Amino acid sequence: MSSPQFHPQSSSVLKDKVVVLTGGALGIGAATVRELHSAGAHVFFGDVLDEAGQALEEDLSTGATVRFIHCDVTSYQDNLRLFQSAFDAFRRIDHAWANAALGEQGNIFDPQLTLETVQEEPKRSMSVVDVNLNGPIYFARIASVYLRQGDVPGDKSLTFTSSVGGFREDPGLWVYVPTKHGVLGLTRVLRSAFVKSSPSIRVNAICPWATRTRIFEPVADEWTSAGLPINSPEDVAKAVVGVMSESGLAGGTIYIEGGRCWEIEEGLLKTRPEWLGERQAADLDKGTQVLGGGEGWVKGQD
Repeated sequence: MSSPQFHPQSSSVLKDKVVVLTGGALGIGAATVRELHSAGAHVFFGDVLDEAGQALEEDLSTGATVRFIHCDVTSYQDNLRLFQSAFDAFRRIDHAWANAALGEQGNIFDPQLTLETVQEEPKRSMSVVDVNLNGPIYFARIASVYLRQGDVPGDKSLTFTSSVGGFREDPGLWVYVPTKHGVLGLTRVLRSAFVKSSPSIRVNAICPWATRTRIFEPVADEWTSAGLPINSPEDVAKAVVGVMSESGLAGGTIYIEGGRCWEIEEGLLKTRPEWLGERQAADLDKGTQVLGGGEGWVKGQD
């Protein structure tokens, strides 16, 4: 069973919509800021790269609003400031995208580790967890409130950037891959609850494969020499904007390879009885029903 190909819809529906995103100063984020601006959306984007962020804001100074706000996604207050800036300007937020990420920061499982060197806490490597997983959790918590504000009806969405490393292993990405698995887990745990909220919030994830960004640059030449497909940042940007534009897409995971897109989550769920077993799949579904909204996990907690 092959996954259905996802064809991004026209971005014209995003005209005058208010979009908040992180990691927007360079690469995929910057390409998406430009794509949203072309569609007529008002964009508030955060990043720690102040010079690049400010330059992008200045470059898109005509037409719809584009505003850069310094945002370290590991700071809860910075995330709040980003959302509040958009809300102060338009009194509503329509779409939010948690995109900021770090690549691998050294080798946490270096085979040269000794009894002496293993005593040192791997803070640099663990910063990947702070940015790639803690950041999206902060972002999602805040987005869930701000997306419900305002009295203008319309489509609302929350999108996460995971990776092909979110559903498979990639050699050498010891911390990056677990964080991107975590982002898909976050998408899955939020999608049912948020789509039932009022107003309904669509939750989706994108999983780009190899893309020409700073993270991938060290292996890009070897990759293309092998004849493997590679995305441009603009390819991924079109997919992100397509996810925001497609009001019928909820709970999806979009895999992006060489500029082409596939929705892979539906197939994974449909085939669960085949790879897990019919009885086991039925028991899983029954267990989910018993848990309901999950209120039982927090009973008795302060």
